[in-house]
Amino acid sequence: LDDLHKDKPFHYRAGKGGLVQIFYRQKMVTTLKGRDAAKFLSRVEAGGAENAQLFMAKATGHFKHGNERASKTRRS
Repeated sequence: LDDLHKDKPFHYRAGKGGLVQIFYRQKMVTTLKGRDAAKFLSRVEAGGAENAQLFMAKATGHFKHGNERASKTRRS
């Protein structure tokens, strides 16, 4: 991967009809519609580029947040 995608793995594309597609490492992972899409776009525009990656991660349902591996033994 190039340096751009290492630092910022998420990007989005706003389309016709208010749809927003969110991509992770160049693969589409979710599509937002209606109120969710409008809310996302307003947050990204107000939050700036610094927070855009966080907003996109949250919009995907906390995709890739670091605890994907399950422990073999659970502590009570």
